[in-house]
Amino acid sequence: MPKMKTDRGAAKRFKVTGTGRLRRRQAFRSHILEKKSSTRTRRLGREVEVAPGDAKAVKRLLGL
Repeated sequence: MPKMKTDRGAAKRFKVTGTGRLRRRQAFRSHILEKKSSTRTRRLGREVEVAPGDAKAVKRLLGL
């Protein structure tokens, strides 16, 4: 069977750490920032781990 191709959209959105965990950017930080508190926007700037329920699907898209 041929190799699985990496989903290029997913490759740009997710990152695999050295230990194999999946990281993603958080939503709600692209626009309409004036009304959001500094604490909130700062917290949204960090990368977070992909939820366990989504991890399987993301791994498949990345060809892992």
